[in-house]
Amino acid sequence: MSDKRQRARVQGSWAKQLPKHSRQTGAVSNNQQPKSANPATVSWGCGSQKTPQTTFEFNQPTKPVRYAPPEKVIEHHFALDRQAGDYEISHGPSGVSRLRLLPGFLPSEEADWMFSKLLAELPWSQKTNYRQGEAYEEPRLTCWYGELPYTYAWSTMAANPQWHPLLVTLREAVEQLSGCSFNSLLCNLYRDGHDSIGWHSDDEASLGAEPTIASLSLGDTRVFSLRKQPPLEENGDYTYVERIRIPLGHGTLLLMAGATQDDWQHQVAKEYHDRGPRINLTFRNIHAEPEGYRPGTKLRFTAKQP
Repeated sequence: MSDKRQRARVQGSWAKQLPKHSRQTGAVSNNQQPKSANPATVSWGCGSQKTPQTTFEFNQPTKPVRYAPPEKVIEHHFALDRQAGDYEISHGPSGVSRLRLLPGFLPSEEADWMFSKLLAELPWSQKTNYRQGEAYEEPRLTCWYGELPYTYAWSTMAANPQWHPLLVTLREAVEQLSGCSFNSLLCNLYRDGHDSIGWHSDDEASLGAEPTIASLSLGDTRVFSLRKQPPLEENGDYTYVERIRIPLGHGTLLLMAGATQDDWQHQVAKEYHDRGPRINLTFRNIHAEPEGYRPGTKLRFTAKQP
């Protein structure tokens, strides 16, 4: 036992005794503060010390903030406005782009029986298109009338000169109103809200420069959207382009003319609520395809130089 007590006294003698007041309060004297302590941050706002205030400097953004322009809506109320509305939607870069909207082109009762007849009697089928070599089925049904074939999306619709008698009557009425002649017709059937057509321009070489296309709607209302082609420096970015929205109702006629197919794209988007069937008749004037033309290619027309 005596040996253990002696060793304990020897080992304990190595421990340095704290000052008396430190042992009582646990405080550390000023000259023993940790070297990493920062006098400017030890006060939390409760003592006499003040934390240095930080000043913030506003710097103007190096690039101006860009906002997408609001979408424009062109809408005529069938019951209140049966007059044609003419719109110049842009003046460049290829020329003046024009729309003419005529709601009530067909009276409601006539439009009803025409819709039923065309829905039942036209040879509707689903066309196969190609994108980057991959085949896909169009999300709608179509049929074609005209002396010449029509090629788009790398797929050709065969010539069909046997016009349905009702379509001949409608073509004559559209020609009389528009002052244009049409030798061809692409018919589209949107069976419900899930049928659609994506962004595109009707600028195939066979349509010629600045084609006029007449679009007659029958059945449920669907939204027809347009967006401006972006300038070359935007590298195909459509974020900041102008957009137009047009609800096309039963019996409405829409004419697209001038540079609309060069400077704008259009679509009928999918809708995820109940929509009934809609027939869209797009009258156009087809020319023989130019020599050396490859099916599916687009022909871009630019404004004439002065």
